[in-house]
Amino acid sequence: MSRLIPPALLACATLMTACAGRAPILPTAPRIQMPQAARTPCALYRLPTAPTTADLEVGYATRGAQIVACDAARALAVQTHEAEHDLEDRITKAAKPAR
Repeated sequence: MSRLIPPALLACATLMTACAGRAPILPTAPRIQMPQAARTPCALYRLPTAPTTADLEVGYATRGAQIVACDAARALAVQTHEAEHDLEDRITKAAKPAR
């Protein structure tokens, strides 16, 4: 019986090291392209050096519209980022073996 113990231990150690050395292969998630509107920096209206009342009125309306457009681009970037992470989570969850 004692002659069987060393080969059994060797076989057990070989099997454990063979499994432990392999990293699980997970599929890579597809990348979602960030929309160009989200990449473009926001432009804000600046008053001229000697503004008139008309310049102030135009600036007020223009800047408000630019802030709304910039916020929409930011929201689009956030949605794209979240969609990419949701897609990654779905793919990695599907690739994990059930226990």
